[in-house]
Amino acid sequence: MPKTMFLVMDMMNDLVAENGFNAQTYGVQVKARNVLPNTAAAIAASRDAGAAIGFVRVGFSADYREAPANSPIFSGARKNGIFQLGTWGTQVYDSLAPQPQDFDIVKHRVSPFYGTALEPILRAQGIERLVLCGVSTNGVVHSGAREAHDRDYECIILEDCCAGVTPEEHAHAIACLGRYARIVASTDFDWAA
Repeated sequence: MPKTMFLVMDMMNDLVAENGFNAQTYGVQVKARNVLPNTAAAIAASRDAGAAIGFVRVGFSADYREAPANSPIFSGARKNGIFQLGTWGTQVYDSLAPQPQDFDIVKHRVSPFYGTALEPILRAQGIERLVLCGVSTNGVVHSGAREAHDRDYECIILEDCCAGVTPEEHAHAIACLGRYARIVASTDFDWAA
């Protein structure tokens, strides 16, 4: 098995919890697609196979000093009081339960690579293959897979562990991502291969 890290991206309460800020948007698709149970099972399988796990979370200081005012995505964070580090909203959803040996990668933009510790962690761990999932498919998963591809990592996306705001956003992103990554169902992926 190539040295592997499973990146579980933006599976935070503000985005995926039934009572989180985005319950009526991302939360609807997360539930409809069974993303949280699928991801929990994939995490268990990755642990059994000895893969490293990295939890990527978007978050900002309480005063939002890192949030770009002109971003169509993040300018609303300050206004809505979401994505504040150290709050319930930026904690990984409980059923996905990060363990002490897992990596916590905090980002301030869409990409899991931009301005984060991800690249040094991957190099230090000798990672060759990234398995990716998250919310949203057309956001963090899309940018993560494209950037990982250009950094010469083998990329696999667990399609049933991803969601967008709409089924159409998810489908369009997956269609595009097939150029950069292998797209598989979590139950079909052999972690040991």
